Amino acid sequence: MKHTLKENRDFRRLYYRGRSASSDCLVVYAMHNRFGEGRLGITAGVKLGSAVQRNRVKRLIREAYRLHRDELRPNTDIVVVARYRAVGASYQRVERAYLRCLKQLGLYQMKEGEKS
Repeated sequence: MKHTLKENRDFRRLYYRGRSASSDCLVVYAMHNRFGEGRLGITAGVKLGSAVQRNRVKRLIREAYRLHRDELRPNTDIVVVARYRAVGASYQRVERAYLRCLKQLGLYQMKEGEKS
C-alpha cells in the first residue's frame, strides 16, 4: 500500500483533531486531508500480544480497508487502533467492526444492492 500514515505527527493530528468511533475490537479515527487520496495508519500495541498476533491483526485491518476503499469518502485519513479482542477475532468480525465504525463516522457509502 503506497499511501500509508507513518509519521508520528500524522497519528497525533488524527487523535486530537479527528473524529472517532469505537467497537469491541477496534477504534477508528478519521479526518479529511488535502492530499487527493485517502491514507491508512494502523496501531497495534505491545499489549495485544506477540509480534505474530499483532501482525495478523494488522493484516486483517489492511484487507478490510483494501476491499472497501472504493466505498469510502475520498481524501480521508484513517487511523485504526486494534483492541485486545481483535487478536482472536475472525476476519468477518474485524471487517464488521471496521465498517460499523466507518458508518458511525459517516464515511462509508454502501454500494447499490448491498445489505447493511
